[in-house]
Amino acid sequence: MKQHIGENIKRLRTQKGIMQETLAEHLHISAAAVSKWERNETLPDVALIPAVASYFAVTIDELFSYDIYEIEKEIDAIVAEHCKHRDNDKEKAERVIREGLKKYPGNDILLNCLLYVLDVDNQNNEIIDTARKLTVSANSLEVRLDAFRIMAEAYIAQGKFSEAKQALENIPEIYFTKLELIATLLDGEEGYEAAQKQKNISAEKLINMLIVTGKRLREMGEEQKARTQFKIAKKVIDAFEDDFTEARWFKSTIYDLKEQREMIEMLLNH
Repeated sequence: MKQHIGENIKRLRTQKGIMQETLAEHLHISAAAVSKWERNETLPDVALIPAVASYFAVTIDELFSYDIYEIEKEIDAIVAEHCKHRDNDKEKAERVIREGLKKYPGNDILLNCLLYVLDVDNQNNEIIDTARKLTVSANSLEVRLDAFRIMAEAYIAQGKFSEAKQALENIPEIYFTKLELIATLLDGEEGYEAAQKQKNISAEKLINMLIVTGKRLREMGEEQKARTQFKIAKKVIDAFEDDFTEARWFKSTIYDLKEQREMIEMLLNH
């Protein structure tokens, strides 16, 4: 049994493309301990078995003596609890995630959630360090790309524009989304849900890009063109006045984008 565990940990680590030191860091143990597991000299501590299974996202229940589906259920519960507080009490949301990481250190989903509740001004270095880990070890491509984005934002906050650009270069340019394709190609409830979600994402991004474009034009001295961009952004928001909210997926409509609306008004009155 000991030999089987060691060989599988080594195989999973090799498939993931990480060093023993990386796994050790995520589990808060020494690289020497991982090396001993893989050389079949020792077994992982029983308290670490759930974390190892979670980190590799495997379903080898007999190997780790733990049900991976139970791990996923527990992590989903932690994420749901943190989501209750993320918008109005980020400190509490952060505590929930950190408690989860004590039990499941290195879990991609929990680390990704942590990035969203850390303060970019006061916890900038931790954001960058956490994002860098995810870009190397996350099983999900979506999480890895999101980590590059958040890393770039954190570098910008530090004034490190070269590092930010380097992080952004790792994100591919894609001209369609999974939601867009589902909405276009599939019928029924699945296509409808995707269309509703993509509609709101696209509208919000369009508004933000109009604001960015207007600001750049203003910096270039093109005041009239800049004001045109801001006016279009305002019209896009106003166009959603009669839209309805699908409570299953959204708390509000694009018309309720208070922050963007206030920014547009300020830019138009500049």
